[in-house]
Amino acid sequence: MRILLTEDDHAISDGLCYTLGQEGYSVAQAYTLSQARTLLERESFDLALLDLNLPDGSGYGLCGEIKGKSDIPVIFLTAYDGELNVVQGLDMGADDYIAKPFRVRELLSRIRSVMRRYQKNAEEVLSVGNIHLYPARAKVFKGDKEISLTAMEYRLLLAFLKNPGQVFTRARLLEEIWDVAGDFVNDNTLTVYVKRLREKLEDDIQNPRIIQTVRGLGYRVGENHDPQS
Repeated sequence: MRILLTEDDHAISDGLCYTLGQEGYSVAQAYTLSQARTLLERESFDLALLDLNLPDGSGYGLCGEIKGKSDIPVIFLTAYDGELNVVQGLDMGADDYIAKPFRVRELLSRIRSVMRRYQKNAEEVLSVGNIHLYPARAKVFKGDKEISLTAMEYRLLLAFLKNPGQVFTRARLLEEIWDVAGDFVNDNTLTVYVKRLREKLEDDIQNPRIIQTVRGLGYRVGENHDPQS
C-alpha cells in the first residue's frame, strides 16, 4: 500500500516513514504543500497522512484538492484536537485525525480501520498501469481521463483485465468477444480491435506495455512484462 506522508518536521516524518516501512507500507515523504502536490501529480496513493500546519499553507486545502481528484482516505496529523479543528477537518473530507503526540500503534490502528472501511465500500476496479476499468459503470479511464470504447473494445479489455498476465490465444479471444447481436467477428476483425484498443490505451503504440503480443501464442495484458511487439 502506497502512503503519502506530508509532515514538515523531518524527525517526525523520518520516524514515521521508518515505522510504516517496517509494517510493509510504501511511503513517499513531502515536507511542504508544493512537494505533496508534485508527488500527487506523479504518483497514485492509497492513503494520505497530512500535517495541518505546513510552511507554505494548510493541510485543509491539500485535503480538499486530494478529495477533488481521487477517492483515497485522508488522516490528519494535528497538534490540536479542539472541536473546531476536528469539525473543520471532517468537513473538508478527512476520514480521521490523530492529535500529536501520538503512539505509533494508535496511528497504525487508525490506518487499518480507515482502509477496512474503504475496502468494504470500494467499487470494483480492474487495473493495469494507469488504465482503470469499472465494471459496475462500464467505464474506462487512463489516469483521470475517461476513454471512449466501443462495446467490442470494452469486452476485449474486460477479458484481458480479468486475467492479468494470462496468455490468450486468438481462438480464446474470439470466444470471449463474440457478438451475441450477430455481428461477425473473425480473426482479421480481432486484429483490428486489438490495434484500435492499443491506440486508445498505449502511450507508445510501437512499444505496447498494456496489450502485448506473445509470438506464436496470442496476447496478454500486464505492463510488468517486456513487450514482444
